[in-house]
Amino acid sequence: MKQQLIFFDIDGTLLDHDKQLPLSTKQAIGALKEKGHEVAIATGRAPFMFEELRKELEIDTYVSYNGQYVVANNKVLYKNPLSTETLAALTRAAATNDHPLVYMDHEDMKATVENHPYMEESMSTLKIDRYPTHNPKYLEEREIYQSLLFCKNEDEAQYADAFEQFRFVRWHPLSTDVLPAGGSKARGLQAVMDAFDFTAERVYAFGDGLNDIEMLQFVGNSVAMGNAPDDVKKAAKHVTKDVQENGILHGLEMVGLLK
Repeated sequence: MKQQLIFFDIDGTLLDHDKQLPLSTKQAIGALKEKGHEVAIATGRAPFMFEELRKELEIDTYVSYNGQYVVANNKVLYKNPLSTETLAALTRAAATNDHPLVYMDHEDMKATVENHPYMEESMSTLKIDRYPTHNPKYLEEREIYQSLLFCKNEDEAQYADAFEQFRFVRWHPLSTDVLPAGGSKARGLQAVMDAFDFTAERVYAFGDGLNDIEMLQFVGNSVAMGNAPDDVKKAAKHVTKDVQENGILHGLEMVGLLK
Protein backbone atom coordinates (compact mmCIF):
# COMPACT_ATOMS: atom_id res chain seq x y z
CA MET A 1 0.00 0.00 0.00
CA LYS A 2 1.13 3.55 -0.75
CA GLN A 3 2.23 5.55 2.28
CA GLN A 4 -0.72 6.97 4.22
CA LEU A 5 -0.97 9.63 6.95
CA ILE A 6 -2.96 8.62 10.03
CA PHE A 7 -4.02 11.00 12.83
CA PHE A 8 -5.17 9.80 16.24
CA ASP A 9 -6.99 11.72 18.93
CA ILE A 10 -5.78 10.91 22.46
CA ASP A 11 -8.50 10.78 25.12
CA GLY A 12 -11.02 8.05 24.38
CA THR A 13 -9.13 7.09 21.23
CA LEU A 14 -5.49 6.24 21.92
CA LEU A 15 -6.07 6.23 25.68
CA ASP A 16 -8.90 4.28 27.23
CA HIS A 17 -11.42 5.52 29.79
CA ASP A 18 -8.80 5.09 32.54
CA LYS A 19 -6.26 7.14 30.53
CA GLN A 20 -4.23 4.01 29.81
CA LEU A 21 -2.72 3.00 26.48
CA PRO A 22 -4.06 -0.44 25.48
CA LEU A 23 -1.36 -2.90 24.46
CA SER A 24 -3.21 -3.64 21.21
CA THR A 25 -3.12 0.08 20.34
CA LYS A 26 0.61 0.37 21.00
CA GLN A 27 1.29 -2.68 18.86
CA ALA A 28 -0.98 -1.38 16.08
CA ILE A 29 0.85 1.97 15.97
CA GLY A 30 4.15 0.10 15.75
CA ALA A 31 2.82 -2.02 12.90
CA LEU A 32 1.69 1.06 10.97
CA LYS A 33 5.16 2.57 11.25
CA GLU A 34 6.80 -0.69 10.19
CA LYS A 35 4.67 -0.57 7.03
CA GLY A 36 6.06 2.89 6.30
CA HIS A 37 2.99 4.94 7.14
CA GLU A 38 3.20 8.38 8.75
CA VAL A 39 1.55 8.46 12.20
CA ALA A 40 0.54 11.66 13.99
CA ILE A 41 -1.51 12.83 16.96
CA ALA A 42 -4.37 15.34 16.80
CA THR A 43 -5.60 16.42 20.22
CA GLY A 44 -7.09 19.19 22.28
CA ARG A 45 -4.36 18.65 24.84
CA ALA A 46 -1.34 20.86 25.34
CA PRO A 47 2.02 19.48 24.11
CA PHE A 48 3.29 19.13 27.69
CA MET A 49 0.30 16.94 28.53
CA PHE A 50 1.31 14.10 26.25
CA GLU A 51 5.11 14.11 26.16
CA GLU A 52 5.35 10.63 27.65
CA LEU A 53 2.80 9.24 25.19
CA ARG A 54 4.76 10.68 22.26
CA LYS A 55 7.94 9.09 23.59
CA GLU A 56 6.27 5.73 24.14
CA LEU A 57 4.79 5.65 20.64
CA GLU A 58 7.78 7.40 19.02
CA ILE A 59 5.60 10.03 17.39
CA ASP A 60 7.13 13.44 16.62
CA THR A 61 4.35 15.01 14.55
CA TYR A 62 1.29 16.36 16.29
CA VAL A 63 -1.61 18.78 16.13
CA SER A 64 -2.20 20.14 19.64
CA TYR A 65 -4.66 22.62 21.16
CA ASN A 66 -7.29 21.53 18.63
CA GLY A 67 -5.16 22.79 15.75
CA GLN A 68 -3.62 25.95 17.20
CA TYR A 69 -0.07 24.63 17.69
CA VAL A 70 1.27 22.17 15.14
CA VAL A 71 4.62 20.38 15.12
CA ALA A 72 6.02 18.19 12.34
CA ASN A 73 9.15 16.11 12.88
CA ASN A 74 9.78 18.04 16.13
CA LYS A 75 9.70 21.44 14.39
CA VAL A 76 6.98 24.05 14.89
CA LEU A 77 4.93 24.19 11.71
CA TYR A 78 1.94 26.40 12.52
CA LYS A 79 0.77 28.67 15.35
CA ASN A 80 -2.60 30.37 15.83
CA PRO A 81 -2.69 32.16 19.21
CA LEU A 82 -5.68 33.76 20.87
CA SER A 83 -6.03 37.55 20.87
CA THR A 84 -4.50 38.79 24.13
CA GLU A 85 -6.81 41.80 24.28
CA THR A 86 -9.97 39.76 23.72
CA LEU A 87 -8.86 37.08 26.16
CA ALA A 88 -8.33 39.76 28.81
CA ALA A 89 -11.87 41.02 28.17
CA LEU A 90 -13.25 37.49 28.51
CA THR A 91 -11.35 37.09 31.77
CA ARG A 92 -12.93 40.24 33.20
CA ALA A 93 -16.42 39.16 32.14
CA ALA A 94 -15.98 35.67 33.56
CA ALA A 95 -14.66 36.99 36.86
CA THR A 96 -17.95 38.77 37.53
CA ASN A 97 -19.60 35.31 37.52
CA ASP A 98 -16.86 33.58 39.52
CA HIS A 99 -15.82 31.62 36.43
CA PRO A 100 -12.02 31.17 36.36
CA LEU A 101 -9.80 30.59 33.34
CA VAL A 102 -6.58 28.75 32.65
CA TYR A 103 -4.16 30.19 30.08
CA MET A 104 -2.13 27.68 28.10
CA ASP A 105 0.92 28.03 25.88
CA HIS A 106 3.16 25.31 24.48
CA GLU A 107 5.15 24.98 27.72
CA ASP A 108 2.82 25.47 30.67
CA MET A 109 -0.57 26.60 31.99
CA LYS A 110 -1.53 29.18 34.59
CA ALA A 111 -4.83 29.94 36.30
CA THR A 112 -6.56 33.23 37.07
CA VAL A 113 -7.37 31.96 40.58
CA GLU A 114 -5.50 29.76 43.05
CA ASN A 115 -8.26 27.19 43.55
CA HIS A 116 -11.80 26.64 42.33
CA PRO A 117 -14.05 23.55 42.63
CA TYR A 118 -14.95 23.58 38.92
CA MET A 119 -11.28 23.70 37.97
CA GLU A 120 -10.30 20.98 40.41
CA GLU A 121 -13.06 18.59 39.34
CA SER A 122 -12.61 18.93 35.59
CA MET A 123 -8.79 18.98 35.57
CA SER A 124 -8.68 15.85 37.72
CA THR A 125 -10.33 13.84 34.93
CA LEU A 126 -7.28 14.39 32.70
CA LYS A 127 -5.15 12.38 35.13
CA ILE A 128 -1.98 14.34 34.46
CA ASP A 129 0.77 15.09 36.97
CA ARG A 130 0.54 18.85 36.52
CA TYR A 131 -2.01 21.30 37.95
CA PRO A 132 -2.22 24.95 36.84
CA THR A 133 -0.62 27.31 39.33
CA HIS A 134 -1.80 30.87 39.90
CA ASN A 135 -0.54 33.60 37.55
CA PRO A 136 -3.24 35.96 36.19
CA LYS A 137 -0.61 37.89 34.20
CA TYR A 138 0.49 34.85 32.19
CA LEU A 139 -1.49 35.98 29.15
CA GLU A 140 0.53 39.22 29.03
CA GLU A 141 3.87 37.46 28.81
CA ARG A 142 3.51 35.03 25.90
CA GLU A 143 1.33 33.61 23.14
CA ILE A 144 -1.71 31.73 24.47
CA TYR A 145 -2.97 29.03 22.10
CA GLN A 146 -5.92 27.82 24.14
CA SER A 147 -7.73 28.77 27.30
CA LEU A 148 -10.03 26.81 29.56
CA LEU A 149 -13.15 28.52 30.85
CA PHE A 150 -14.71 26.85 33.86
CA CYS A 151 -18.49 27.15 33.86
CA LYS A 152 -21.57 24.99 33.47
CA ASN A 153 -23.04 24.35 30.04
CA GLU A 154 -26.01 26.65 30.63
CA ASP A 155 -23.65 29.54 31.40
CA GLU A 156 -21.57 29.19 28.25
CA ALA A 157 -23.95 30.91 25.80
CA GLN A 158 -23.42 34.34 27.33
CA TYR A 159 -19.73 34.17 26.50
CA ALA A 160 -20.22 32.69 23.04
CA ASP A 161 -22.63 35.51 22.20
CA ALA A 162 -20.34 38.24 23.56
CA PHE A 163 -17.03 36.98 22.18
CA GLU A 164 -17.49 36.05 18.52
CA GLN A 165 -13.71 36.12 18.05
CA PHE A 166 -13.56 32.91 20.05
CA ARG A 167 -14.92 29.42 19.61
CA PHE A 168 -16.08 27.48 22.66
CA VAL A 169 -15.84 23.68 22.61
CA ARG A 170 -17.05 21.86 25.71
CA TRP A 171 -14.96 18.96 26.97
CA HIS A 172 -16.36 18.56 30.50
CA PRO A 173 -19.67 19.46 32.23
CA LEU A 174 -17.73 22.17 34.09
CA SER A 175 -15.22 23.30 31.47
CA THR A 176 -15.01 24.43 27.86
CA ASP A 177 -12.04 25.00 25.55
CA VAL A 178 -11.61 28.55 24.24
CA LEU A 179 -10.12 28.65 20.73
CA PRO A 180 -9.71 31.30 18.04
CA ALA A 181 -12.81 31.52 15.85
CA GLY A 182 -12.25 29.30 12.83
CA GLY A 183 -9.65 27.27 14.66
CA SER A 184 -10.06 23.51 14.50
CA LYS A 185 -8.17 20.27 14.28
CA ALA A 186 -8.94 20.28 10.55
CA ARG A 187 -6.87 23.42 10.03
CA GLY A 188 -3.99 21.85 11.91
CA LEU A 189 -4.26 18.69 9.83
CA GLN A 190 -4.08 20.78 6.66
CA ALA A 191 -0.77 22.27 7.77
CA VAL A 192 0.70 18.80 8.24
CA MET A 193 -0.76 17.54 4.98
CA ASP A 194 0.78 20.46 3.10
CA ALA A 195 4.17 19.92 4.72
CA PHE A 196 4.19 16.21 3.91
CA ASP A 197 2.42 16.59 0.55
CA PHE A 198 -0.56 14.35 1.34
CA THR A 199 -3.95 14.70 -0.31
CA ALA A 200 -7.11 14.10 1.74
CA GLU A 201 -7.62 10.73 0.04
CA ARG A 202 -4.42 9.44 1.67
CA VAL A 203 -5.27 10.73 5.15
CA TYR A 204 -7.05 8.85 7.94
CA ALA A 205 -8.31 10.18 11.26
CA PHE A 206 -9.58 8.44 14.39
CA GLY A 207 -11.53 10.33 17.06
CA ASP A 208 -14.31 10.19 19.60
CA GLY A 209 -15.06 13.75 20.78
CA LEU A 210 -17.10 16.71 19.64
CA ASN A 211 -13.85 18.52 18.86
CA ASP A 212 -13.09 15.73 16.36
CA ILE A 213 -16.13 16.29 14.14
CA GLU A 214 -14.50 18.75 11.72
CA MET A 215 -11.40 16.58 11.52
CA LEU A 216 -13.46 13.50 10.70
CA GLN A 217 -15.42 15.39 8.04
CA PHE A 218 -12.25 16.85 6.55
CA VAL A 219 -10.13 13.78 5.84
CA GLY A 220 -10.77 11.25 3.13
CA ASN A 221 -10.99 8.33 5.55
CA SER A 222 -12.51 8.85 8.99
CA VAL A 223 -13.16 6.45 11.85
CA ALA A 224 -15.20 7.23 14.96
CA MET A 225 -14.65 5.20 18.10
CA GLY A 226 -17.47 3.01 19.35
CA ASN A 227 -17.54 5.09 22.54
CA ALA A 228 -18.14 8.32 20.59
CA PRO A 229 -21.43 10.27 20.82
CA ASP A 230 -23.89 9.82 17.96
CA ASP A 231 -23.03 13.22 16.43
CA VAL A 232 -19.40 12.16 16.13
CA LYS A 233 -20.31 8.79 14.63
CA LYS A 234 -22.50 10.50 12.04
CA ALA A 235 -19.54 12.66 10.98
CA ALA A 236 -17.33 9.64 10.25
CA LYS A 237 -17.32 7.21 7.34
CA HIS A 238 -16.65 4.26 9.64
CA VAL A 239 -17.33 3.36 13.26
CA THR A 240 -15.04 0.97 15.10
CA LYS A 241 -15.39 -0.71 18.47
CA ASP A 242 -15.09 0.95 21.88
CA VAL A 243 -11.57 1.98 22.86
CA GLN A 244 -11.77 -0.58 25.66
CA GLU A 245 -12.47 -3.33 23.09
CA ASN A 246 -9.31 -2.91 20.96
CA GLY A 247 -11.10 -0.23 18.98
CA ILE A 248 -7.97 1.16 17.31
CA LEU A 249 -6.72 -2.22 16.13
CA HIS A 250 -10.18 -3.19 14.90
CA GLY A 251 -10.60 0.12 13.07
CA LEU A 252 -7.24 -0.13 11.33
CA GLU A 253 -8.06 -3.63 10.18
CA MET A 254 -11.53 -2.52 9.08
CA VAL A 255 -10.19 0.20 6.76
CA GLY A 256 -7.44 -2.05 5.40
CA LEU A 257 -4.38 -0.40 6.94
CA LEU A 258 -3.60 -3.50 8.98
CA LYS A 259 -4.52 -7.09 8.19
